[in-house]
Amino acid sequence: MIYRSLRALLFQLDPETAHDWTLFLLRQAFGGPLGGLSRLLATAPPSAPRRVMGLEFPNPVGLAAGLDKNGECIGAWAAMGFGFIEIGTVTPRPQPGNPKPRLFRLPTAQALINRMGFNNKGVDYLVEQVRKSAFEGVLGINIGKNADTPVERAGDDYLLGLRKVYPWAHYVTVNISSPNTPGLRDLQYGAALDRLLEALKTEQRRLADAHGRYVPLAVKIAPDIADADLPGVGQALLRHGLDAVIATNTTFSRTGVEGLPHAGEPGGLSGAPLRDRSTTVVRQLAAILAGQLPIIAAGGILSGADAAAKIAAGASLIQLYTGFVYRGPELVHEVAAALRQAPRSDGN
Repeated sequence: MIYRSLRALLFQLDPETAHDWTLFLLRQAFGGPLGGLSRLLATAPPSAPRRVMGLEFPNPVGLAAGLDKNGECIGAWAAMGFGFIEIGTVTPRPQPGNPKPRLFRLPTAQALINRMGFNNKGVDYLVEQVRKSAFEGVLGINIGKNADTPVERAGDDYLLGLRKVYPWAHYVTVNISSPNTPGLRDLQYGAALDRLLEALKTEQRRLADAHGRYVPLAVKIAPDIADADLPGVGQALLRHGLDAVIATNTTFSRTGVEGLPHAGEPGGLSGAPLRDRSTTVVRQLAAILAGQLPIIAAGGILSGADAAAKIAAGASLIQLYTGFVYRGPELVHEVAAALRQAPRSDGN
């Protein structure tokens, strides 16, 4: 009820302004001068434990990367009941992202379009936020490349990001599927994917030895990968020993939003119109991977039933982004309750 009232006010603002104000209020409520508000927002985390990637998750409902690129509100997300939190995407150097406006609501479709372009304060700033948070739950950190780094040198950015975040993450996600950084999605295919994964796994082994702990690596893929190309992607992930795959990022498709205001804006579409395609990718990946690699599902989850469908398709965990924007913390609890009853597809 509190979120519904707050959303009505926030939706009167430009979407990016509303997002920035939300993060500001969360920072004030959890650790800032408005700390008393935390008692109104905090809820007991739902219990629906899972073991995935060798990690213990109190429940399978995660916050997807993108809502907290700089890791400034980790305590707030934890208090809302998320079983795990993924921050980022973060790049080695700070960058402003694409020109504004770059975030658009499509309320009648329960969707968003964004072309943010990895706007963030850089990996050193994010690491400092994690250090200060003292968060003890499962934390994923999503890494990307700077926009001005040539695609052929992208591996350098990913390796630098991995080295910086490794000591602070429970798992690291390699984002090669954002539609808003030119050339990035080319890294999902063929020799480019093999080179990147080989370099990352080599560095992961070195870092595991240096730090005395193994931090799993996940790769986030696009929903727009053609069905014929999915087996090649899946086999590459298995061949190089990745620890998980996140399916999916936002889509270039405009199916389901044709003719709506802002539907023609460039960028990635998320929310309800992505639901079916994302679930199809999860189902196809599950068949390709045959239980050898866990799938974290994201895309179009706006109800407990949506999340249960992802688990039934073969996912082990799910993540919320646009659904959380539209429905708030109640969605976390609804989904956790639904997944407590759903057949489990745990993976290690």
